[in-house]
Amino acid sequence: MQIDTTVIGAGVVGLAVAARLSEHNRPLFVVERNTGFGQETSSRNSEVIHAGIYYPTGSLKARLCVRGREMLYRRLEETRIPYRRCGKLLVATDPAEAEQLTAIVKKAEANGVHDLEALSGDQALEMEPQVKAVAALYSPSTGIIDSHRLMRHLLSRARRNGSEIVYRTTVESVLPREGGGFDVLVRYPDGEEDRFFSRRVVNCAGLGADRVAASAGIDLDACGYRLHFWKGEYFSCQAPDGFINRLLYPVPLPNTVGLGIHATVDLGGRIKFGPNASYLPDGELDYSVDPGHRDSFHRAAVRYLPALQAEWLQPEMAGIRPKLQKPGDGVRDFVIREETDKGLPGLVNCIGIESPGLTSCLAIADYVAALCH
Repeated sequence: MQIDTTVIGAGVVGLAVAARLSEHNRPLFVVERNTGFGQETSSRNSEVIHAGIYYPTGSLKARLCVRGREMLYRRLEETRIPYRRCGKLLVATDPAEAEQLTAIVKKAEANGVHDLEALSGDQALEMEPQVKAVAALYSPSTGIIDSHRLMRHLLSRARRNGSEIVYRTTVESVLPREGGGFDVLVRYPDGEEDRFFSRRVVNCAGLGADRVAASAGIDLDACGYRLHFWKGEYFSCQAPDGFINRLLYPVPLPNTVGLGIHATVDLGGRIKFGPNASYLPDGELDYSVDPGHRDSFHRAAVRYLPALQAEWLQPEMAGIRPKLQKPGDGVRDFVIREETDKGLPGLVNCIGIESPGLTSCLAIADYVAALCH
């Protein structure tokens, strides 16, 4: 069997890439190790459409987030996928944090985000009566989305273009063939193995993306492709109706290890807090939520929501972020590279696609398409 293009991974980025590439590159296969699409990082996050405020200027994260945000809002309008451009408040709870807001505005403007509004503490209180702040930034471009509906739309578009998706199938290796293309070795749930030829491979394997790259002969440490897993837990909140109406964020953590324990309101009006950021040194997929972390969540959130009661918080879910940085490292950008210079023409690696990957998914798909031509 010979395939033009194989996309590994059916998370939101893999599906966006498949939908985009299948417009011209056929036949196209999507190979996914889970029983359905979007069962890992893509379904275990805050479902926020980010404005592009925090990321290093000129980075792929900044450029693709800003472009992807507008592409995504247009697509959501066209397709009537549920979303809400609810806006968010970035809250400073003391003078030291307030000073950081000025630097955040400068970075946002350098990234092409020009709609941030500086607020006094009183102005923030007018917008969200439960908030405690000495100053805040309001981001009207931030929103929330039904990420499952988005992924279902992308899958449907890829299938309409003739793509096939195979679930419960693990890519064991991507082996370059002399003369071009790749032998893709896969394993089925019963342990049986198979292989097929693919002219091009796009690695969107998320938590397994570095393993796929290594199978093609890439030295992960020499290239800086080794992933480090960070778990983020979430707690749901049984607050009274209307307790908050917008997303509420603290000033972000250093090196964007995380954006701090923030409050989101989903499309059904349900509030959740999270995520925290815990390094998983053994790389295990641990999705448990420790109920004992409730007090630390409450301490973090009560700084900007003083009326929040600890007993309102209940463990909800956890997600794992495939980051390219381990504790103590500086911020790392997305890796989205066509690997001809490594002797692997036709292989495109998408590695370390964490936040803002959901917001950026359509822009990432365009970027990959450009690399494929």
